[in-house]
Amino acid sequence: MSSRIHPSDAGRARRAAPAPADRPAVYTVWKRSSMGFQGTDGFCVYDAAGRLAFRVDNYSRRRKLFAGELLLMDGQGTPLLSLRPQLLSLHNRWNCYTATEEGIDTKQSPVSQQQQQLFTMRKCLALQTSDEAEVYMTTSPGAASPGLSWRDQKAPAPSFRVEGCFSKRNCKILGSDGQEAARILRKNAGVASRPVTTLGDDVFSLVVRPRVDAATIMAIVVVMDRICHKPYAPMVCSSQ
Repeated sequence: MSSRIHPSDAGRARRAAPAPADRPAVYTVWKRSSMGFQGTDGFCVYDAAGRLAFRVDNYSRRRKLFAGELLLMDGQGTPLLSLRPQLLSLHNRWNCYTATEEGIDTKQSPVSQQQQQLFTMRKCLALQTSDEAEVYMTTSPGAASPGLSWRDQKAPAPSFRVEGCFSKRNCKILGSDGQEAARILRKNAGVASRPVTTLGDDVFSLVVRPRVDAATIMAIVVVMDRICHKPYAPMVCSSQ
C-alpha cells in the first residue's frame, strides 16, 4: 500500500533539493496514525520528498463532546498546535492554541495560560451538512476600534474560508483577500509499469501556496475532518 502512496522512485526524491520558496508545497495526507495500527484515526503528512512533515496520533473517534484535544505535531513528534472543540456550539466551533510540551489534556481542563489562541473555526451554516467553514485568526486585544460599542462594531471578515466539498476531497482554502491559500485534491498514484489508480478518501493531496503557513493549513484540515462528519472506513484503492 505504501508503494501506491509513495512511488518506487521516492528514494531519489528524498535526496532531491527542496522546492523553491516561490513554488507551492505539495503534501500527501494519509488518514492513519503514525504507529500504523489498523483502524486508527490520526494523520500522517508527507512532503514531496517522502519525509514525514506532520502527524496527529489518535486512536479513537469519539463524539465531539468526549473527544478532548487533538495535537498536531511535526514529523519528529514535537507539539505544534492544540485543537479543542467548543462544547454546545451549533456551528461545530473548534479553537486552535499553541501546543505545550505536556501535550494533550484529556480531562478537558481550562486552557493553560501558557497556550496562546491562534484561531477559531466554525461551519458556515449551523445544523446543515455543508462542508464550508470559516476561520478567524485571533487578533490582539486592542484590535477593536476604541470608543465604539459592540453594536457599532462590524462583524470581522474570516481570515480563511473553506469552499467546496471536503468529504469528496475537492475543496479550496481561500485567504481573506479571496485568493487561494491551499487546495485539497484526490490523489492519483502509479508507476510506469502499472496503470494510474485513484486512492480512496483516506489518502489525498494538499497543496499549500507560497508564504502560507503549512502548519496552520494542516490544523484547518484536521478540524475539517471533524466537523464534516463521515463514518470512518479503512482505506481502499480503486482503478480508473
